[in-house]
Amino acid sequence: MKKIEPAVQSFLVNTPVAEAGSVTTSYIDLSQIASLLNRRFYRQGLNWAVSGMKIFSLATATITVSKLPETWVMSNSWEKGFRTWQRMNSEAMEETESIRPRFLDFKIFADAGHHDSGSGANLLPQNVLGGTPLQPGEWEYSKFVVPDAPGGAVNNFEIIATGASYPGGGFSGLNAVSLIEGYASSRALPNIADPNVPDDVADANGPTPENWMSAVFNEGTNQDDQVLDDMRTENDLAPYPFENAQVPGAPPGTVFTDTMYPNGANQFSGLQLHDFETISGTTIGGITRVKGGMFPCGLIRIDHTPTETSANIGIQIDLVPGSHRGYLCEPMTEM
Repeated sequence: MKKIEPAVQSFLVNTPVAEAGSVTTSYIDLSQIASLLNRRFYRQGLNWAVSGMKIFSLATATITVSKLPETWVMSNSWEKGFRTWQRMNSEAMEETESIRPRFLDFKIFADAGHHDSGSGANLLPQNVLGGTPLQPGEWEYSKFVVPDAPGGAVNNFEIIATGASYPGGGFSGLNAVSLIEGYASSRALPNIADPNVPDDVADANGPTPENWMSAVFNEGTNQDDQVLDDMRTENDLAPYPFENAQVPGAPPGTVFTDTMYPNGANQFSGLQLHDFETISGTTIGGITRVKGGMFPCGLIRIDHTPTETSANIGIQIDLVPGSHRGYLCEPMTEM
């Protein structure tokens, strides 16, 4: 077994103070924090294992923890975006490979809110709650440089994982493009029906059946034509909506007008829920536990809503020892 390198397994962060009844949203980038705590570079393109979290608060509150979706859609979207970014850089540096930065890395924002806040708002670890956070190094998020037309102007787009492209805003004045929406827009659509069968398949009865091969085996009163009709008209559409597919229960010809990938612009837009907890007056010691799990790209969103008095929260995050430079995580390219 490969020797596990020493690495810091637990750390504390402190959120900003939230007003009673209002939501304060904070973001955590585990690769950035691991790089700071261990003084060595961890790429963002890792699927991080988190053992669990402890939330510290003496004020009643609700807390939602969210993350990038654990779906093939997110995995493939990240992979295709990463390959596109690599190709863009390689073609630009084809004659000048020596200028490649040592810490070049494909870094993305979790969603539009994360992009709007910028990397400077990421929560960073402290030795004690309320203490001084670690001084960050450079942690620049990636962007695509997209020409308007051959020989024309270019646009710079930073990258968000979920939601719609071009959400506006952004600390740097740049818009952003969504990995999931970009992936959805670059893929071919499936057949509307599967299997896409002829109407005549159900005509296997009577004196002049079109589907005479099936009719050969009719034995007097036979239910094959009814069964085949059910096979033709039921369960032939996907159990999820996609562009140009019929809207269930709507008049014929009413179709979805856009591709609806989960966590993209039109279907369950945004991040995936990881856990939802409440802190009440009966919470022992003001400590609430959040379950562990896998966090793609190490990106975590915390939504904190105090219900009675303004307050902030402290969060202890416990990672898992493993063979990837001290941590249990795997490259996103292998998800």
